[in-house]
Amino acid sequence: MKKSAFLLPVIAVVVIGALSSVFIVDEREKALVLQFGQIVKVQEDPGLGFKIPLIQEVVRYDDRILSRDLEPLEVTPSDDRRLVVDAFARYRIADVEQFRRAVGAGGEEAAARRLDSILRAETREVLGSVSSNDILSVDRAALMLRIRNSAIAEANALGLQVIDVRLKRTDLPTENLNATYERMKAERDREAADEKARGEEAAQRIRAQADRTVIELVSDAERQSQIIQGEADARRNAIFAEAFGADPEFFEFYRSMTAYQRSLRPGNSTMVLSPDSEFFNYLKSDQGSAASQ
Repeated sequence: MKKSAFLLPVIAVVVIGALSSVFIVDEREKALVLQFGQIVKVQEDPGLGFKIPLIQEVVRYDDRILSRDLEPLEVTPSDDRRLVVDAFARYRIADVEQFRRAVGAGGEEAAARRLDSILRAETREVLGSVSSNDILSVDRAALMLRIRNSAIAEANALGLQVIDVRLKRTDLPTENLNATYERMKAERDREAADEKARGEEAAQRIRAQADRTVIELVSDAERQSQIIQGEADARRNAIFAEAFGADPEFFEFYRSMTAYQRSLRPGNSTMVLSPDSEFFNYLKSDQGSAASQ
């Protein structure tokens, strides 16, 4: 009984020690075995690993691709038009030993903060060398590639591999929005005034052209009417002349009747003439001047 009572604690200690000396590495992570803070073993492959209980410890790091969003960053492009840029990076822990030596016990969060500083500095440098139009254009992949390539060397010193850097959003600073809006409004007002002035000018040209066309049409119509009237008068006179030549007495009778018709009208029939006036020849006789002879 005493022997079994002694063996049970020993067995329990052995079992606990055996279990604590075994650790499992997941396929999504890498592990370091540390002894008094120094790296004694690297376990990158998934599976079982062993360590000395109580003396050695296991530190695990994520082996997947990680994402890091940068805080909004204000940059000043080459044309001095300030912009606020949102960016994010995708990276992974490539060299776990270098990573541990670089960040120590701070781990992944400390590395992420240091990577933030690297990316912010490179973003300012790259975007500060180009114009705001280049940054705001849809084709800015070359700028993102330059930021990534510039950050690779410094990230490697941390044991990190920068896979990609992307600009999510690029805006004007809040204090510049109103000024930019007013400038855009002024530009649109100026364009509207220019368009209105051009429209007025075109309208004046059209009205002037229409007035000239009216004058030309009226003048041409009057000229044509005068020509027609002149031709009609000439024809009438020719007819009168022909009629007069054919029968002078009848023509004289017709002219006298027309004169009587125009002179003797209601309300206007008072005439003061000499009794022997030729005007009354056909009133005295149907033979006219021939009868008086």
